[in-house]
Amino acid sequence: MSAMPRQVRHGATLSLVFGVVLLSGAAVGAWGEPRAVSRAVSQDAAPARDLAGADLSPEQAERLVGQSGDPWAAYYSPQEYADFLRGRYLGVGLSVGRAQDGSTAVSQVRPAGPAAVAGVQVGDRLLHIDGVRADRLPVTEVVARLRGGPTEGRAGSTVSLAVQRRDGPVREVVLRRTVLEAQEVTVAHPAPGVVRIGVLAFTDGVAAQVRAAARGARAVVLDLRGSAGGLVEEAAATASVFLDGGPVGSYEARGERRELTAAPGGDTAVPLVVLVDGGTMSAAELLAGALQDRCRAVLVGARTFGKGTVQQPSTLADGSVLELTVGRYRTPAGRTPDGAGLTPDVPAQDPGRAEELALRVLAGLGTRGGPRG
Repeated sequence: MSAMPRQVRHGATLSLVFGVVLLSGAAVGAWGEPRAVSRAVSQDAAPARDLAGADLSPEQAERLVGQSGDPWAAYYSPQEYADFLRGRYLGVGLSVGRAQDGSTAVSQVRPAGPAAVAGVQVGDRLLHIDGVRADRLPVTEVVARLRGGPTEGRAGSTVSLAVQRRDGPVREVVLRRTVLEAQEVTVAHPAPGVVRIGVLAFTDGVAAQVRAAARGARAVVLDLRGSAGGLVEEAAATASVFLDGGPVGSYEARGERRELTAAPGGDTAVPLVVLVDGGTMSAAELLAGALQDRCRAVLVGARTFGKGTVQQPSTLADGSVLELTVGRYRTPAGRTPDGAGLTPDVPAQDPGRAEELALRVLAGLGTRGGPRG
């Protein structure tokens, strides 16, 4: 389900999105899904017709989503979509990732969010969601349970989680869903001259924020772990920060092939490492794949999620929005991550180990001396 804010151009032209698996609160798709499930889902997704302007009741729209066979389809009321456009989403303020052994752990906690207030910390294992084992659920059901269904998915509703810190006791926390302000880009400085830029979703303005954060850095770590996708244009524009023109990828929309290219003038010299994991998906996979295919960056981390489909939002007559799959995308070398994901150049399953390796790789690549304008 898409749930990150994204700007839609109303009228004949609509922005395409690489659908975002919402975080229930969270976090942007940092849930790994069993590969067999992911592959089957992708193959079954068929291009949908454009329903812009259709006069459908909420019940009809939700029924259409349910019967479409499209696992990435979503319906938003006018108010829900308005919240997305303002950069707001319903959640509990945590991201999770699936480890190699199948266990699920908290990878990010939003400061002052419901999860943080309840004492949930990065590294805690998530064992159960409302009594159901988390590691046995596919990503779509995990998202649905965290965010809540038609009756539970509202501000003030609760979700019960069983969490465990290392080998400590299992404890249950009850989190109350609330409307949170999205913060897609974060910036940190893990070493002198090195900037780490985290991107949780590709919404309006993200590429400009990445460009500003990278300006003057001697080396860059682009952290796409748990990044769930977003606008096609923003992913290509972010690639343009580090490429001097050339291909970023291509996608099919209702049978028509369209090319994505980087704008000229990007910084092709600053050493660049991209962090990825099982929550890196959609537009984030396209970006990572483009930088890998173009030999512009070293990918460090775990295999990415494997979602290669493209969604288009259609605004209905009452202002509500349907998001349906219209095609698939490929990297510049013709690869599709659909079902299989991208393989990092330097494997690292442990999040802390991945960041350490990223800095070591940057040291091996060498950094440019002196300040840059």
